[in-house]
Amino acid sequence: MTKGSPVSPSLMANKAPTAADAVKTKDVAASVSSVVDGLSPVIGPNNIVPPTEMTGSQAVVRSLEELGVDDVFGLPGGAILPTYDPLMDSAKINHVLVRHEQGAGHAAQGYAMVTGRAGVCIATSGPGATNLVTAIADAHMDSVPMVAITGQVSSAVIGSDAFQEADIVGITMPVTKHSYLVTKAQDIPRVLAEAFHIATTGRPGPVLVDITKDAQQSMMSFSWPPKIDIPGYRTVVRGHSKQVREAAKLIAAAERPVFYVGGGVIKAHASQELRELAELVGAPVVTTLMARGVFPDSHPQHVGMPGMHGSVSAVTALQQADLLITLGARFDDRVTGVLSTFAPGAKVIHADIDPAEISKNRTADVPIVGSVKEIIPELADACRERFAAEGTPDLSAWWAALDRLRETYPLGFSEPDDGLVAPQQVIQRIGELTGPDAVYVAGVGQHQMWSAQFIKYERPHAWLNSGGLGTMGYSVPAAMGAKVGNPDRVVWAIDGDGCFQMTNQELATCRLNNIPIKVAVINNSSLGMVRQWQTLFYDGRYSNTDLNTGHDTVRVPDFVKMADAYDCVGLRCERVEDIDATIQQALAINDRPVVIDFVVSPNAMVWPMVPSGVSNDLIQIARDMTPVWEEED
Repeated sequence: MTKGSPVSPSLMANKAPTAADAVKTKDVAASVSSVVDGLSPVIGPNNIVPPTEMTGSQAVVRSLEELGVDDVFGLPGGAILPTYDPLMDSAKINHVLVRHEQGAGHAAQGYAMVTGRAGVCIATSGPGATNLVTAIADAHMDSVPMVAITGQVSSAVIGSDAFQEADIVGITMPVTKHSYLVTKAQDIPRVLAEAFHIATTGRPGPVLVDITKDAQQSMMSFSWPPKIDIPGYRTVVRGHSKQVREAAKLIAAAERPVFYVGGGVIKAHASQELRELAELVGAPVVTTLMARGVFPDSHPQHVGMPGMHGSVSAVTALQQADLLITLGARFDDRVTGVLSTFAPGAKVIHADIDPAEISKNRTADVPIVGSVKEIIPELADACRERFAAEGTPDLSAWWAALDRLRETYPLGFSEPDDGLVAPQQVIQRIGELTGPDAVYVAGVGQHQMWSAQFIKYERPHAWLNSGGLGTMGYSVPAAMGAKVGNPDRVVWAIDGDGCFQMTNQELATCRLNNIPIKVAVINNSSLGMVRQWQTLFYDGRYSNTDLNTGHDTVRVPDFVKMADAYDCVGLRCERVEDIDATIQQALAINDRPVVIDFVVSPNAMVWPMVPSGVSNDLIQIARDMTPVWEEED
């Protein structure tokens, strides 16, 4: 581990990079790169720094500067303290002092999601490092480029159960692309350059760099750029031309094709390329929870979000398709339902940067390994050639069926039976009054699904959420990081009253660092999604889901008073007629964070819904109500 040799299966590869690949990698990583001695590219401007004597901790800061890092999120402690001293002198790096290390990790994620650059978080050893684990695992599940730098006890006492010692490399190895332990100061520049390269190339993900205290304190000779070579780590960027032609052949022959688009298209910054291909083919497009906004909701070919809480039109389009054009998606269980019943009549084209995803869950008839940034234009060219020779496919019958579904089963909601505010209406109005240029960051649960359903997303990087891991507490710190990365955009954290209580201490960070996010607490006084499942599947036995924060409760805590304690603006909205005015009041305040306590009905549920463990064909549009399907001719 001390030499930084790749150990994770995700680092295995099967093709050496070409010079063209190295150039194209910079687009995928959305950063400036160059090739050093024909080896792996080093992110950043690649300034030439002659050998200079400095400490390892100074080398950490200088390396981050040379890598082009502008912002980091962290919390100091004993084992990382040597690095915090020179960090204070850096004129290039803005450090945001968080109140909990998990907040630093989620903030780095939010920053990465809106900028396309690697987010950076810093923590000390032991509990500081372990507090980062949830955010690291979250970034791993959602393919977010992130570099986590942690301090470690001195190398001489590693393994002795020294004060605040934890084997963070061992702990994080299953949830990182790679984890490094650095025990020599001289290795610091190379390891950090490698870490950023690994985090931002191929399938993005988190990389941990654990640096012992003596390595930080020792003297070393710093020079830049370092020479990096990572045996076994080679990312395939271009798709195989034969496979691309085979994919075009299937597209030309399909009668019911569907573009099944995942978060990988956002990570590859391939939104425009996707639109051109989709319009060329004329097929319907579904965007997963992680891909919301990569294809505009307003586009006539967009038929919705698939999955457990997807639209009827999107779920049914996949089920009835004869071809899935799968781009940067992974056939996860929340989309497929019971896998053996998913899209039973469809052939599969599967394009993904990660070869491990191809045929992992669903066998691909045409697998294409590479960056969708490169594959999609190649596929468009192949389709043009095929269409020119054979004619453009006639999909009018397919669209007639899908249009009937969209008209018959649009997304909507009913008024709660208790007379309280409908949470869907609150979220819908936040989106309508704020507009598509904002960034919307959700926690996990009912409010997450409603935010995905009822806000219209017209551009990529406008929607952030914890998709794979489902981390409560993600929203506020991720919104904080997003606001640092995109300071000129309005950033909403749409949170539940349960999620909000897990990381709301970062309001202090926001207030003191002039990060004026807006927090909408969808306060149904309960763990809403758990309560929904208890209603539907546990006979309404609400075991430990009441939080006592909402209507007719003791209101512990009172979110308005909490906001005031953090010197933020606290507002409360309990009536439908006050929703718009409250949102507009929040939008007018830009000198500090705003927290709105939207007191809503606890009885509202997320529909449509595919119950766990059943086929997507059994999608419900309301309790005990399924769509009425037309008989096939």
